[in-house]
Amino acid sequence: MPGAPHGALGRLSAHLARRTKHSTGSPEEGNMEREILEAIRRMLTTRKVLCLAATIDEEPSASLLPFAVTPDLRAVLVQASTLAKHSRALQDGARVGLLLHEPDTGDVDPLQVPRLSMVATVELLPRDTPAFEDASRLFVERLPSAEMTLELADFSLYRLRFGRGRYVAGFAQAYNVGPDTFEEAGRLA
Repeated sequence: MPGAPHGALGRLSAHLARRTKHSTGSPEEGNMEREILEAIRRMLTTRKVLCLAATIDEEPSASLLPFAVTPDLRAVLVQASTLAKHSRALQDGARVGLLLHEPDTGDVDPLQVPRLSMVATVELLPRDTPAFEDASRLFVERLPSAEMTLELADFSLYRLRFGRGRYVAGFAQAYNVGPDTFEEAGRLA
């Protein structure tokens, strides 16, 4: 048929056409479909490790850190030892990059792996404060083995407050996210 797209281009065109027909929300922050908000919530509440990206000693660096999400879904809690290189990026007020993703299993097309990336602002939680005690309780509830490391003097606890970012549900399904998105996802029952 003349003028009809063929092969991969045709499949991509068909996919985008179906996506447009079935999408009632805009990819803009604050106007997100419930199923996308639920997927973001599920990722934040079921994943336990994130990638922290930062510039350390003028070099790009990435680290894996266990985390616990705050009840309002507007931040995550992480711990780090002062002996670890990535702790130098976790200075009060610093901005870091975060990445979470669903498992990359052999039966999933890598282009379809859902992922969430965002900028976050670091807040050190000083020991012997109510904020530290509350955060410690949440962190240990999520990651029981952290109880021992939180007692060590060289480990600190940090709140990483979410800023703007992107949620990619799969190929050609990217959404802008920000503090309002996480607040809205946190209110879902």
